[in-house]
Amino acid sequence: MMPSDKRSLVRNGVGASSVTLPNKGPWSTVLEYLIERFPTIPAETWAARFAAGAVLDAAGQALSADQPFRGQARIHYYRDLAHEVPVPFAAPILFQDEYLVVADKPHFLSVMPAGQYVQETLLVRLKRATGIDTLTPMHRIDRDTAGLVAFVIQPETRGAYQSLFHSKAVQKSYEAVAPLHPDCAFPLRYQARLEESDNFMQMRVAAGAPNSETIIDLIGSDPVSGLGHFRLQPITGKKHQLRAHMNALGMPILNDPIYPAHLPAAPDDFSRPLQLLAKTLRFVDPISGELRAFQSERSLDRAIDLN
Repeated sequence: MMPSDKRSLVRNGVGASSVTLPNKGPWSTVLEYLIERFPTIPAETWAARFAAGAVLDAAGQALSADQPFRGQARIHYYRDLAHEVPVPFAAPILFQDEYLVVADKPHFLSVMPAGQYVQETLLVRLKRATGIDTLTPMHRIDRDTAGLVAFVIQPETRGAYQSLFHSKAVQKSYEAVAPLHPDCAFPLRYQARLEESDNFMQMRVAAGAPNSETIIDLIGSDPVSGLGHFRLQPITGKKHQLRAHMNALGMPILNDPIYPAHLPAAPDDFSRPLQLLAKTLRFVDPISGELRAFQSERSLDRAIDLN
């Protein structure tokens, strides 16, 4: 039985993770099972979570470290990353009504909790700021990318808003700074087939029918540095599409840690953000029928001298 109020499973803006215990096994306690189930998490960490009341049963009640193992029981737990590095940039809310929240995400901030990022994510920050635990992203952008992200407030309208992206009913534009290629004439419409590469972080251009499309235009340029300020309009929404397309054209976006070469993992250099910005977002609201149009208040560092 789930807690009667699902918001009770949200603490400090973070929802609980969940696991269902196996039907049977050699474990005498829930703690023993969790230690074996998650071998990368130290036993001391699990013991501390139990002591802090951060492991719950299906009804949302805190479990003790000696809780007997019971097959098929549903367990909820909260994870916290002791060494999560704060992202020192604000994520202002640009718009909020009863249906939507639109935020202006900074570089280096993930949209959703995943992997090593929990507290330092846009979703968690917004839940704290608004007190709305039902927030769900309408769409996502890369952690490296700054700019607009819209969130749905009411669970019953999530499908209607998220389907706008599947049906290509949303107009988006990005800005980027990248080296100019002498053989490219703008505006250009670039189509390519993108597939996962051997490097799981990268997409590659492959032979075959195109499955991705971007319109690229030049806003400004600097002949001394050889850099251009671009407007990118994705027609499709493949993973890393803009970054992969610009790289394939010989114009990798400035400060990209993945294209053209995936750099080794390293601490974030907050002085060198990826020069990619989700600038505008437009769509007809599926609930109200109104035209929604939003624009990021951010600017790219390297674009200032190119216009």
